[in-house]
Amino acid sequence: MQRAVRDRRGDATDGLTLSAATHGFGAGPVLEDVTLSVRPGETLAVIGPSGTGKTTLLRLLAMFDRPDEGQLRLDGTDVWTRDERGRLAARRRVGMVFQEANLFGASVRRNVSYGLRVRRDWPTRLRAWLRRKTGAPAPISVTDHLSVVGLADAADRNATDLSGGEAQRVAFARALAYDPDFLLLDEPTSDLDPRNTAVLEEAIDTAAARGIGVVVATHDMDQAERVADRVAVVLGGRLIEVGATERVFGDPEDPAARRFIRGELVY
Repeated sequence: MQRAVRDRRGDATDGLTLSAATHGFGAGPVLEDVTLSVRPGETLAVIGPSGTGKTTLLRLLAMFDRPDEGQLRLDGTDVWTRDERGRLAARRRVGMVFQEANLFGASVRRNVSYGLRVRRDWPTRLRAWLRRKTGAPAPISVTDHLSVVGLADAADRNATDLSGGEAQRVAFARALAYDPDFLLLDEPTSDLDPRNTAVLEEAIDTAAARGIGVVVATHDMDQAERVADRVAVVLGGRLIEVGATERVFGDPEDPAARRFIRGELVY
């Protein structure tokens, strides 16, 4: 089914782009010569078998690791040519949700607000403090972000009392709370039941509708087909196919991608 076109915050030059990126960890490259971009307001699914380099790709996009070769460009500028302050400002524009929720043993509200306290720059924190002191209207609240994942009534619960699915939904709300320009999700629903999976997929749509560029790394091709505007296929550390979701799943150009999508590829 054709997916609706989302509102954009900018054009393709405003994206997050890996260009000719190669990266490894000592025993040869995990990713090799990958060029891939995500635009504001779109959802890009990265599919491929386990161990093919999907998480490494996300780590490069998140600026956790510097590519051994190639560039990571944000708004057309290589982030690794910026000084430390410039890179920190760039990192604050990218959020990531890991496969494990990694919540603190505190209230759900405190977990979600943590991102606001840590990821905002000092001018933004000062403006928030002044709003509280002067009684000015507040921006979107923690409860609003929890509403996106269906947990508005759980703000005062302790995170240790949550189910695994609820914890992952809180992790998504925490990443959404500081309004990143790009949101990276690493197998976000791999261990979740259908209800929690559906809630997170709706939250992905909400994030994209707000103009956030979303990248979802998943081995669940059905999920990729449900949530993504575009799909990238990674096999053996190489990007072998990328394009509109309907085209990639319906008529992939690369023979290996075609076999993988049909379940015929042995790896």
